[in-house]
Amino acid sequence: MDIISLLIPILGIIGLISAIGLFMNVKRQSPGNEKMQELSNAIQDGAMAFLKSEYKVLIVFVIIISLLLFGASFIPQSGMSWQLAIAFIVGALFSAVAGNIGMRTATMANTRTAEGAKKSLSKGLTIAFSSGAVMGLVVVGLGVLGVFTLYIAFNDPDVLFGFGFGASSIALFARVGGGIYTKSADVGADLVGKVEAGIPEDDPRNPAVIA
Repeated sequence: MDIISLLIPILGIIGLISAIGLFMNVKRQSPGNEKMQELSNAIQDGAMAFLKSEYKVLIVFVIIISLLLFGASFIPQSGMSWQLAIAFIVGALFSAVAGNIGMRTATMANTRTAEGAKKSLSKGLTIAFSSGAVMGLVVVGLGVLGVFTLYIAFNDPDVLFGFGFGASSIALFARVGGGIYTKSADVGADLVGKVEAGIPEDDPRNPAVIA
């Protein structure tokens, strides 16, 4: 193994360590007053409840696709291999982990960004940028480590298609599911808030606003 190949996992690990450092730095910032913390906790609870429900469905999808890929490996001249199924599972797992970390970071950073913006725009921008960088570094770090590990383990570049398929599938369904969730909550908030209860738009007293 040459020096460049050795640098690949090292860079992936550096990316993950940097993400941890930024996460801890964001967490150390002031979360604001009691009301801001109450809203932040409600948002985080709702977001994680949604993510948990979504991942339960995606687990079924991952299992079905993995079994299909594994079964296809026994078909002559299919071009499939059982390693492809393993790579698909690893890609899906890494994508789910990245999504979970990103959701936790984003929901934690919202009130901290608002509180920092009270002091200066630079402070608020730094917190917001750092929270976004956590997700970016985690995705890149896990992606690099996943590709490197699978290639070293199986010594077959075709296996990497399975890794990419697994990671992109989870990301796609998470994105689409999240968009449906937020839009349905937005419509529900407008109907209940404006029509039924007569309260202003985006009022925190409306639970759908939190969603």
